[in-house]
Amino acid sequence: MAPPPHTAPPHGRKTGHGAPGRDKSDAAVVRDALGVGLPVGLSGLAFGATSTGSGLSVAQTCVLSALAFTGASQFAFAGAVAAGSSPFAAAASALFLGVRNSFYGLRLSPLLALPRAWRPIAAHIVIDETTAVTLGQPDRRSARIGFTVTGLTLFVMWVATSAVGALGARAIGDTDAWGLDAAGPAAFLALLAPMLRGRTERAVAPLAAALGLLLLPVLPAGLPVLVAALAAPAALAARRLRTAHAARRGARAPHAADGAPAAERTAGDTPGEGR
Repeated sequence: MAPPPHTAPPHGRKTGHGAPGRDKSDAAVVRDALGVGLPVGLSGLAFGATSTGSGLSVAQTCVLSALAFTGASQFAFAGAVAAGSSPFAAAASALFLGVRNSFYGLRLSPLLALPRAWRPIAAHIVIDETTAVTLGQPDRRSARIGFTVTGLTLFVMWVATSAVGALGARAIGDTDAWGLDAAGPAAFLALLAPMLRGRTERAVAPLAAALGLLLLPVLPAGLPVLVAALAAPAALAARRLRTAHAARRGARAPHAADGAPAAERTAGDTPGEGR
């Protein structure tokens, strides 16, 4: 009896470290996740110093980092408090900025397909960096590893460095001089760059950046980012219009080609004429 034919394992199933059934090894995913989580987590030093400088205590800073765990919203909260806003107004500003994480969750939920019991815990670490790392993976197993390692590393680093920054705010001095606040955006841009493969993606990126920069001086904090997100549906709508226009032109072309012989036949080339 002939041996059964060899069948390749389905895409995404682990067949051993570096096996051909997967496009990326677990070690490579962990390395990429740590490469994002560790440096971005250091930006918690800047938040800790900024938070205590705005009037929050060390304990309040640590609790805010642990419970909110979204850098942009936390900086917005601290900035609003420093500007004299009430805690409720500051919380509203931070909550408005955090709305984008809900959309991230909608995108990641079918991709990760986590058990129902783990979803509330996973939702807490759905942020910019975990989303970018997860979407950059080739299969579900790699996506889960990247999401988990990035999220846990960032959470531990963020809370710890927030405490260190709050305690050592005077020793650190001007956090802007250290450039720690730029670590998060820089790492996020580095993650997004490889995803700009298609013409639509390359059109959305500069359009969104231009919208954000133009609106930054005139809109409250957080609004320019949300308005810039409108670049994506605008680019998609433009692509659909181009596709529909090309389809209409392609549909008309065969009819024009078929009409040429007919016109020529009416000029005297019909069967029987001229014979």
